[in-house]
Amino acid sequence: MTTKRLYRSRTDRMLAGVCGGLAEYFNIDPVIIRVIAVVAALMAFGGLLAYIILWIVVPEAPGA
Repeated sequence: MTTKRLYRSRTDRMLAGVCGGLAEYFNIDPVIIRVIAVVAALMAFGGLLAYIILWIVVPEAPGA
C-alpha cells in the first residue's frame, strides 16, 4: 500500500514549491492553488504566514 505524502515540488515551483506540492497532493492545477495563496496573502497576513510555515515544515520531494 502506497501512502500519499505532501512534499514541496522540485519541478513545479515558483518560489519554494509549496503551491506546486499542494497541487500534486490534491491532484489539481497548480494555478488554482497559487491564486488561492495570493488572495489569502492579500486579504490578511495569515495567508503569507501559512505559506512561510509550510515552506519550513513541508519537506522537499525526494529525488535528484
